[in-house]
Amino acid sequence: MSRIGKQPIILPDGVTVTIEGTRVKVNGPKGVLERTMPPMVEVELDDRTVTVQRVDDSRQARAMHGLSRTLVNNMVVGVSEGYRKQLEIVGVGYRAQLRSPSEIELALGFSHPVIVKAPDGIGFEAPSPTRLVVQGVDKELVGQVAANIRKIRKPEPYKGKGVRYEGEKVVRKVGKAGK
Repeated sequence: MSRIGKQPIILPDGVTVTIEGTRVKVNGPKGVLERTMPPMVEVELDDRTVTVQRVDDSRQARAMHGLSRTLVNNMVVGVSEGYRKQLEIVGVGYRAQLRSPSEIELALGFSHPVIVKAPDGIGFEAPSPTRLVVQGVDKELVGQVAANIRKIRKPEPYKGKGVRYEGEKVVRKVGKAGK
C-alpha cells in the first residue's frame, strides 16, 4: 500500500471538490483547477475529506496511487493558498521590470530586452530589480514558467551571473589560474 496514497486529504474552508467519473474539479477562493485522473484509481469524497483508492493491485495502479493523491492535494493547496517561485537575477546590469501583472521585461546581457508573457493563471511580481516572483494556483504551471525564465540565462559557473532560484547554490569554477 502506498504510504502517500492512503493518506486522506482534508479540505480547508472555502474549498469544494466535485467528482464526475475520472474528472476531479477543485474550486476555491483563489481559482478553479480541473484534472482527469487515470482509470486505475478512484477518487472518493466524504464530507470534508478526499481519499484516493486504487482499483486493483497491478503494478501500474500502484504507481498511480501516490501520484494521483499528490496531484489532488496540490490542486487543493493551490486553490486555497496558491504557489510561488522566487527567482534571483545576478549580474551587472541584469534586471527585471514589471510591465503588467502578466508581463515582465528582462535585461539579461543580450542586445535586446527579453519580454516574457505569462500564461493564464500565472502572475508576476518584481519586488526589486533583481528579484522576480512567479505565482499562481497550478503548481506544475508555476514551476514550468519559472524554469522557462531561468532557461533564458542560466547561472554560469565562473562569475555566477544569470537567473537562479532563490537559495540555489551555483557551483563555481576557478577559471584560469595563470601561467
